[in-house]
Amino acid sequence: MTRRSLLLPATALLLLGGALTLGGCAAVDGLVHKQSTQTFDDSAAFRAEAPVKADWVPDDATAITVRTSTMKDAADAVILLRSASASLPAECVDTSRTSAPSWTLDDAPSAYDAKTVFVCGDWSVIPASGGWYGWTPNSDDERNAAQG
Repeated sequence: MTRRSLLLPATALLLLGGALTLGGCAAVDGLVHKQSTQTFDDSAAFRAEAPVKADWVPDDATAITVRTSTMKDAADAVILLRSASASLPAECVDTSRTSAPSWTLDDAPSAYDAKTVFVCGDWSVIPASGGWYGWTPNSDDERNAAQG
């Protein structure tokens, strides 16, 4: 065997390994961590393509990151976004926080530091630096307090 004939398979394996490493992070998250992360440039893209529905997302939202469960029928999700909107829709009610997200996102505030949340249906939402951070499901206590 020549040196060149040995070098070609080794190079191919190296390139394949690199491709799997670069593209494999999402696959690893899905298989090991049971989560999937997607990003959207703006609220129009989010509304058209997101795997979750969140009516509380402001129309001016940008840099939207969504993390959802890859487990069948799991409703767990978190959303972090940038927005200049100082308030959420009127149906979002401020109440004491009794829930927390299943996952965290880089740059998201700590839900445990929040004393209150805005309850927007099944979502709990708190202010984030330059925007909002929300998670679902929230707790029965939060939903009941928001209705009552």
